[in-house]
Amino acid sequence: MYEPEFVPTHVAPATGLPTWQAPDDSSPSAGLDPLLPVRVTEHRGDWARIVCSNGWSAWVDGRLLITVPQGPPAVGGSPARTADARPLLGRLVEALDGYQALVQDLAAGRIDLETFNRATTGVRIGAVVDGESVWLFDAEHDRWCYCDGARMATYATSEPPAMPPAEPAAEPMPEPMPEPSRGPSRGGDASPTETHPISWTGEP
Repeated sequence: MYEPEFVPTHVAPATGLPTWQAPDDSSPSAGLDPLLPVRVTEHRGDWARIVCSNGWSAWVDGRLLITVPQGPPAVGGSPARTADARPLLGRLVEALDGYQALVQDLAAGRIDLETFNRATTGVRIGAVVDGESVWLFDAEHDRWCYCDGARMATYATSEPPAMPPAEPAAEPMPEPMPEPSRGPSRGGDASPTETHPISWTGEP
């Protein structure tokens, strides 16, 4: 029997990756070995269903998988791009400039400590540069991203995988109103639970 060649789309991160039997965190399964090639076959929110070369399948946090570079696109196709690090770099620079301006205002006495604390509440900035390797904190998605030049991939995240919002359930159709009970036909016996219209003959 012919079996199609296994073509991985991703690999597990260097630290390995936990797996689950279903797209929730209530059914843990065996973990993936570091840098194990896998193929993603389905996405549900942040969850990804992976298949290994031996056919074993499980669900993982798809944000932590490392994309395997694919071959060149067919003629007329557009090359796929990985996440671009430059927009995140720009947001980090703007956030750092804003924080630096607040520090200068505090040091110069233009604002007091209470104003400084209020203005910096919720501000989270992070960047580590080590030669060509850069780690940037994406505060919007609460995750660290690893960058190699302009390319960027999720490195770590503190939030569990999320499912897409469920569609609202359709409202049940109202039950039809029961028809008023009618009296028995002539010659029929009335059921003790049936009701009948009252008639008045004018005689006592």
